[in-house]
Amino acid sequence: MSNTSGETPAPRRNVVIVGSVTADVTTFSDRLPQPGETIHGDEFTLVLGGKGANQAIAAALAGAPTSFVGCVGDDLFRDMIVDGFDAAGVDLTHLRTVADRTGIAHIRVDASAQNNIVMVPLANSHLGTDQIDAALGALAPTTAVLLTQLEIPVAKAVHAVRVARAAGITTILDPAPAQVLPDDVYPLIDIVTPNETEAEVMSGIAVTDLDSAATAGRWFLDRGAGAAIVTCADSGSVLVDGSGTRVISPLPVTAIDTTAAGDAFAGYLGAGLASGLTLIDAIVVANAAGALTVTVRGASPALPGRVDVDEFLAAHRASAIVTPLEGSTS
Repeated sequence: MSNTSGETPAPRRNVVIVGSVTADVTTFSDRLPQPGETIHGDEFTLVLGGKGANQAIAAALAGAPTSFVGCVGDDLFRDMIVDGFDAAGVDLTHLRTVADRTGIAHIRVDASAQNNIVMVPLANSHLGTDQIDAALGALAPTTAVLLTQLEIPVAKAVHAVRVARAAGITTILDPAPAQVLPDDVYPLIDIVTPNETEAEVMSGIAVTDLDSAATAGRWFLDRGAGAAIVTCADSGSVLVDGSGTRVISPLPVTAIDTTAAGDAFAGYLGAGLASGLTLIDAIVVANAAGALTVTVRGASPALPGRVDVDEFLAAHRASAIVTPLEGSTS
C-alpha cells in the first residue's frame, strides 16, 4: 500500500466489534428454578453486557485499540453502558443512541456455574447498514480484525462481514445465539468460533467429544470458512483449518460463573491476531482469558486485564498444550 506523501502507512492493529450491547440483569442461586417455581437467590448484579460489548471490552483490556459499532437506548441504562465502555478504553464514535429501550439480558446462574439467558434485543435491532458502512469506511485503514455475533440481526452481521472482508480485514464470527446462515456468507468468514452447542445446532452434527467437534469444525470449512475453533469447555478448543486439526488443552480453574467466557475468548483472540500473533498463539492466550473469566461472577466485570492473563498463562504454561488430533484430516 502506498500514499501520496511517500510515507509507509502504519500497520493495521485495531479491532472493530459490530455487535450487541445490553444491560445484564443476573441472579445467582444454588439451582435454577423449575418452570412455574419461585426460589430464593443469593446475589443480584446489574452491569454492562451483551456479546458485542463484552468482546469489545475484552479486546481493549487485551491491549488492542478497539472500536464498537452498535446501538444503545435513550433510557436510564445508557449512562451505565457508556461508563463501562469508557472505563475499558473502547472508542464509542460509532455507538448510536436510538429512541428505544436498551437491550436487556436476563441471566440466571446456579452453584455449578451453569447459566441460562434470555436476551431481548430492543435498541440492538436499530443497527443499520448505513451505520456499519460509515463506521467501517472510517475505521478500515487502521483495522486488522472485525468481530461480530448473532445477537444483532443476522442480515446486519452478514453485511458487516461482507464489507470488512472487502476492505481486507480479518473476519471473526461468534455464531451465538446459533442460527442458520446463508451458504454464501461462509466464504467471507476467516474464523468461526462456535461452542459445542452452537456447532451442533448449525452443522446438525452431534458434538459429544473432541472427534465430533473436529467433524463439526470441518463442516464449516466445507462451506468456505477459513478456520473453525470449536470451544469445548473443560476439554479445551479444537482448531480445524487448512493445516489439519489440533486440540488446545484447557487450563485448570474452578468455575464460578461461565457467563462471558466465550466473549473473553473472542475478544482476546481478535486482539492477539491484530497484534501479529499466530492463530495458535492467539488461541492459547484467548483460552487463558476465558479460563480466568469463569472464576469471577458477572459478565463484563469478570473480563480479565492483560497483566492478569499473562501472569496466569505463565504460571500454567505447562498445561497449554497443542496436539494434533489423531485420525484427523485437513
